[in-house]
Amino acid sequence: MPIDPYIVLLLATVCLAALLPARGTGAHVTSGASTAAIALLFFLYGARLSTREALDGLRHWRLHGTVLVCTFVIFPVLGLGARGLVPVLLTQPLYQGLLFLTLVPSTIQSSIAFTSIARGNVPAAICAGSFSSLVGIVVTPLLAAGLLGSSGGGFSADSVVKIVLQLLVPFLAGQVLRRWIGGFVARHKKVLGLVDRGSILLVVYTAFSEGMAQGIWHQVSPVRLGALLVVEAALLAVMLVLTWYGGRALGFGREDRIAIQFAGSKKSLASGLPMASVLFGAHASLAVLPLMLFHQMQLMVCAVIAKRRARDPEGARKDAAESPAAGVVQGPQDRVLR
Repeated sequence: MPIDPYIVLLLATVCLAALLPARGTGAHVTSGASTAAIALLFFLYGARLSTREALDGLRHWRLHGTVLVCTFVIFPVLGLGARGLVPVLLTQPLYQGLLFLTLVPSTIQSSIAFTSIARGNVPAAICAGSFSSLVGIVVTPLLAAGLLGSSGGGFSADSVVKIVLQLLVPFLAGQVLRRWIGGFVARHKKVLGLVDRGSILLVVYTAFSEGMAQGIWHQVSPVRLGALLVVEAALLAVMLVLTWYGGRALGFGREDRIAIQFAGSKKSLASGLPMASVLFGAHASLAVLPLMLFHQMQLMVCAVIAKRRARDPEGARKDAAESPAAGVVQGPQDRVLR
């Protein structure tokens, strides 16, 4: 099973913040740099994301609607249900981080990669991930404000202004300028990808430096951390089962169900970390910990599933025979272009 090298870098950044946290003037400098990095991240997201491709997915409303419901309805409902695990298994801060994890958009790159490996509907995975990211820019902060409320660091008018200025305005600016800079962004994808990742590392370092000043590691014991991993494993398992068998119940073919499973069961680390920094402020360190752990877990588990799907031609024929839509001709509105 793969270990994402970037997760190793993130954990190393957390260790650096624990050993050498930014303090005093250094803390003010890193905080300002982190704010600028978040704005740059969302500007680049806007410059990369093809709005036309994402909105074209509206033609395939059943599939993309299913992914959105999984991402922004079922996941949050399960997160709210986990409230009963406090304080037996989870502390309140860890639960808040777990709930926030359930609110962030789906991934794009890993959903596409695993769908491709499993021989699923790759164009659908591209549109689903893009559409989820586009919707999440607005929906995730709104859900966080409604479900986390003041426990998420205080959602005052000032918080709303920060969300708009640091997330939405740069994203819209990237979308507006995409016509002129889209080619440059595409040609320098690798270099700008390093900028993305470096910016996120800075955000993590700043968040955990602030957390060290508040003594966060006194709030997370090894037992609580183990309990969090068990809860997240159960959450991922439930979503993988629901997306696969729910897709069958809704009459989707095997290739579409593969796209639904991988796009509907994932959460984006790249979008979630900077969002948490804006939404939680000084409390972001514990908020991002569940997301970091879930990200690595979903990569490891989905890699195994994707390889099994690719080696299972018998399963493909069985699914086709058992599908509720077998023998039914789909209309244009129900068909996703291959």
